[in-house]
Amino acid sequence: MRAFYRAALPTIVRQAVKVERETSLSVFSYSGETTLPEQVASIRSFLAHAGRPKQFTVVSDGSYSTSSIEVLEKIDNSVRVQKTPPALPPDLPDKIQSYLTSHGTGKQLALIMSLPSDGPTLYTDSDVLFFPRAHELTDLARTKSVSAFYLADHQFSGDERLISDPSEKTNPVNTGFLLLFRPLDWSLGLERLRMLNDPPNFFTNQTVTHLCMHANSAVAFDPAKFILQADDEFIYQDRYAGSAITMRHYVHAIRHKFWTSLARRFSN
Repeated sequence: MRAFYRAALPTIVRQAVKVERETSLSVFSYSGETTLPEQVASIRSFLAHAGRPKQFTVVSDGSYSTSSIEVLEKIDNSVRVQKTPPALPPDLPDKIQSYLTSHGTGKQLALIMSLPSDGPTLYTDSDVLFFPRAHELTDLARTKSVSAFYLADHQFSGDERLISDPSEKTNPVNTGFLLLFRPLDWSLGLERLRMLNDPPNFFTNQTVTHLCMHANSAVAFDPAKFILQADDEFIYQDRYAGSAITMRHYVHAIRHKFWTSLARRFSN
């Protein structure tokens, strides 16, 4: 299914998505050439179920080709690709600045740290599919009482070196889906990062985000509607996809279900 989708991308993006509503959200995603099929499918599912955002900005990791950028921007007038990285906060230590500008997941963290942009802002990874209840994101965007919502992870997947006490691993945060309402205080996570003696790893950015979300009293999305689970990894059926959920993050262990779920939509 993925190979077919990639081959058909020029045709797929010429088929307009039926957009039934507008949403006040700005949306950002971070991706590159290797995940182009997922990024296209994710954006199209957002437009179909959540609506047309003020803008859907795909921040490139630097690998998108000119033709792939054209594919993405043909999806909808709201979609644009940003080839330049976001501006960093001033006076960052060289060690942190290097991580945020040269490390793959560090560059993702730099984008998240730059948000929100122009009102309530959704950050979503490219391996997220949206479902019929995604229209409720518009209502969530009107929330005034919290700093941010985060996607609850099914387990703590982080850089243990940044954790100073086991209690800090409670209520794990997944970096792949966040709704931000105001600039956050990142000082705790960045201080732990500064104290790190060894090189960052794949999960360092997620741990910095986890610490930041809790330091800023962020709230978890409803885990019954915003899904991050891997307990159906070894069965064919997607146990969660359907009209009752808002989104599912198809993390690495269940990435194949991104495509079996999409294939099921086509067959229906």
